[in-house]
Amino acid sequence: HLGAGGVFFCLAGREYSPAATTSENGGGKRKQKEKELDELKKEVNLDDHKLSLDELGRKYQVDLSRGLTNARAAEILVQDGPNALTPPPTTPEWVKFCRQLFGGFSILLWIGAILCFLAYGIQAAMEDEPSNDNLYLGVVLAAVVIVTGCFSYYQEAKSSKIMDSFKNMVPQQALVIREGEKIQINAENVVVGDLVEVKGGDRVPADMRIISSHGCKVDNSSLTGESEPQTRSPEFTHENPLETRNICFFSTNCVEGTARGIVISTGDRTVMGRIASLASGLEVGRTPIAMEIEHFIRLITGVAVFLGLSFFILSLILGYTWLEAVIFLIGIIVANVPEGLLATVTVCLTLTAKRMARKNCLVKNLEAVETLGSTSTICSDKTGTLTQNRMTVAHMWFDNQIHEADTTEDQSGATFDKRSPTWAALARIAGLCNRAVFKPGQENISISKRDTAGDASESALLKCIQLSCGSVKKMRDKNPKVTEIPFNSTNKYQLSIHEREEDPQGYLLVMKGAPERILDRCSRILMQGQEVPLDQEMREAFQNAYLELGGLGERVLGFCHLYLPPDKFPRGFRFDADEVNFPTSNLCFVGLMSMIDPPRAAVPDAVGKCRSAGIKV
Repeated sequence: HLGAGGVFFCLAGREYSPAATTSENGGGKRKQKEKELDELKKEVNLDDHKLSLDELGRKYQVDLSRGLTNARAAEILVQDGPNALTPPPTTPEWVKFCRQLFGGFSILLWIGAILCFLAYGIQAAMEDEPSNDNLYLGVVLAAVVIVTGCFSYYQEAKSSKIMDSFKNMVPQQALVIREGEKIQINAENVVVGDLVEVKGGDRVPADMRIISSHGCKVDNSSLTGESEPQTRSPEFTHENPLETRNICFFSTNCVEGTARGIVISTGDRTVMGRIASLASGLEVGRTPIAMEIEHFIRLITGVAVFLGLSFFILSLILGYTWLEAVIFLIGIIVANVPEGLLATVTVCLTLTAKRMARKNCLVKNLEAVETLGSTSTICSDKTGTLTQNRMTVAHMWFDNQIHEADTTEDQSGATFDKRSPTWAALARIAGLCNRAVFKPGQENISISKRDTAGDASESALLKCIQLSCGSVKKMRDKNPKVTEIPFNSTNKYQLSIHEREEDPQGYLLVMKGAPERILDRCSRILMQGQEVPLDQEMREAFQNAYLELGGLGERVLGFCHLYLPPDKFPRGFRFDADEVNFPTSNLCFVGLMSMIDPPRAAVPDAVGKCRSAGIKV
């Protein structure tokens, strides 16, 4: 299963179908795989996510505040082994070398070389001064095979070395609590029952059951392909352990917040470990070029042997001695072997592999280069692969007009007229009713490429306002927030109240959310900076704009505000967000903003090229 940003190729050649597998392998391997998958489902259906914290502590014999003792942890480590995935079985280097030297087409050349030496031997025994042609030919054939074999082996060994070097990167660390003390250890030494702490930016070191969390979210994309961060908390929310919120999985990343949990499985027993062992047990199919060359070898061998035998019989009929007839036989067979083919194929594939290496594409197996050329279907992930994984404001609707924003990767496209006072009001709401902030230390990076902390939609608004109106931080400092109601799925709006910089006595209420919910709370609309009643005609105009933007596949948000009257809400008034003591209706509608995750600049062209090459995308 691919994570966000994964692309894989369905290669041409024979299509896989269960029926085909059954007929070839008697169904044995397939049934075995199905059985293993069923067992995996059963094993994953553990009940650790249903247990109360006390039951969990008893099951793993662990104190939920002090963790395991060092002695107990060492015992479990010896018993269970290190917390790491068992690498798939590797082929010894000498076997790889022999495969290059005696595989496929090389065998035909070896047979040719042996036959040449045999013919030379027969001639040497028969004649006083034999010609050395067969000896030279045999030596050349053997040399061709040895040189190309060594060359192919060197190419593949070089790629494998690069791949292996990735494994030796910085070893992962984990923060565990043992005997009441927090210690940083190698993730390999984490054991079942360990009390582990993870924070934003950490990789989860093993499958663990959450016992406490503060705003913890994890990125499960490597396991499920889900690119949206998932909330993690101690509550049991789903019967299926893969769906419940109180389990974190090995190798996923914690993206924000902190959490503490008890390790419930390590190494190959984790969900990721079981999937890895199922995947590593798969047979690797042969490449189309390997099948074609094999077919070609059979054809050539058949022709060579047939012609050789024909000449052998003919020479006997014509009265040659049988030794001379044997030399004819060998000569014809060797003549039909295309000696240059192996070297040519290897050199062509190597040159292509070198060109691909320049484009940062490593080829582990030379034959895979040709396989890439026979791709029939490309299955690609969308978020971050085809799109920039960066929500960007695409359109605004204010003063009853749709304005287009700039969504290019370097924000170099068209801009819109920013002189309208309605735009100033809309920008102010988008900047103030927004919890996203830029991460520090990015002053020299272009605004569109800066990292933010906060929701994707709010980050898009933050960047848009920063680009068109200047520093949002200064805007927020001049209009300090007094109170707020955060967005939730019931209300579908977010509201905050701010002191006004231009009126030292007054407060400004700003709100954003689902457009229809926002419009229902409004009785007026801002046109050219003037508040006018929200009549049926304007409601229809809003509806048309909403449908048009939504129809473009964009995420639309509505914005409204209200200047709170200073006589009812004087400076220093105690606003209460729980027992709402301020108006949340009869507001003034300001406009809409719609967002899109735009495609990467090179994607439309790349997809077009694939289609023109006859590849389905």
